[in-house]
Amino acid sequence: MNSPAEQQFAAPAAPAPSFVGQGTAVEQSRAVAEVQAAVIVARQFPRDEAAATRKMRSAFRQQSLAARSFFRFNRGDGNVNGETIQFAKELARCWGNIHHGLNELRRDDEAGESEMQAWAWDLESNERASTTFIVPHVRFTKTSGRKSLEDPRDVYENNTNNGSRRLREMIFTVLPDWYREEAKSVANYTLENGAGDKPLAQRIADAITAFENIGVTVDQLEESRSGRVSEKWTNLDVAQLQIIFESIRRGEVTVDEEFPQKRVTVGEIEQQASQPTHEASATEGREQWPAARQPGAGAKP
Repeated sequence: MNSPAEQQFAAPAAPAPSFVGQGTAVEQSRAVAEVQAAVIVARQFPRDEAAATRKMRSAFRQQSLAARSFFRFNRGDGNVNGETIQFAKELARCWGNIHHGLNELRRDDEAGESEMQAWAWDLESNERASTTFIVPHVRFTKTSGRKSLEDPRDVYENNTNNGSRRLREMIFTVLPDWYREEAKSVANYTLENGAGDKPLAQRIADAITAFENIGVTVDQLEESRSGRVSEKWTNLDVAQLQIIFESIRRGEVTVDEEFPQKRVTVGEIEQQASQPTHEASATEGREQWPAARQPGAGAKP
């Protein structure tokens, strides 16, 4: 029995819900048992770091995964580069015995914000990293500025996009730095050397075709490669273009932001207006379409 002094300075009991349904009680028991089982299994079957490294190297030698491992977008006068959430999740899978997740703790529609938590836990070493943050239900664009989100789907996608960046950093926190750096080297090597034995000329042609499908011309691509024509592109050029293409496809950057249209100056407009037109000379000697063959023309009465 506690003394009066101990009772006076005892911490107040945490508030408990007045009623807990059977489904909630079962779910709580299941969650506790699942975590306990995961910790026991991690201790009984510790990771083999050499095998985990081999698995990581094998995974990032795949062209499809290497292409989704990096991002790039413009900010201010420079570019921001880094690794994607797909890169981090694959590292956690190969390393083994790591749990991670992203939870929405609270959503306040009146205030227009959500309280989120991103976490990663190494069950074997018991190292855990977590962060709690607020995500406003807004989207910022360069053209229209701040836009409030009301559609539940837009709110969910906005929370996921913001939370993925925090989750990526939490996973990197519990992983060894050397493991992450070697994975980056393998992925970069895969991007620079292509998939299998595909020739560089074919990779260049595939890159040009892919960008043409999203409205980017060859001239814009060559301008982004310091003005070098496509025939002189290197493996590194094609690898960087592949990263840019994936960033555009994921919506991290737009085509106009990455390949801005060339602006016409006032001097160029005046120079073009001062030049004589050659429309008349261009049509001289050109065979005209006979009136009888023109669409909608009928025979003479």
